[in-house]
Amino acid sequence: MNRPFPIRPLRSSLPRPNARQRVLAAWRGVDVAPLEKARTIRTRTAGDVMPRVLTDLRIDKRRAEAEVVKVWNNLIDPNLAAHAQPTGIHKGTLFVTVDNSVWLSEIVRYRRREILERLQHSFGKDLIARISFRVG
Repeated sequence: MNRPFPIRPLRSSLPRPNARQRVLAAWRGVDVAPLEKARTIRTRTAGDVMPRVLTDLRIDKRRAEAEVVKVWNNLIDPNLAAHAQPTGIHKGTLFVTVDNSVWLSEIVRYRRREILERLQHSFGKDLIARISFRVG
């Protein structure tokens, strides 16, 4: 079926194919450049992705929790820090493990408020609201 005039494709917003794309289209018998362009994965830079990843992982809060463990020895009396170490934070409660019941009694009776005030002054009341001491 001969046509009296060749059919020309409509002008589109797609860029003109380069020599490589024209040769591949002729060899394949079909121009797949628009399909390849449509199927390419839309990439994003790490700078676009990282803020959301960090908020999903709650890295800021976890960094503050790790910092409590690091700073504990500097904020607390060395005699007390030798017998009591923080083991974790959960929902505003700092869990501290004490090596024996004598020190647990000493801390709970006389030093609990002082320790809590120092930690809240350094880290804020929203991170550390309570302290729970355990023998361990």
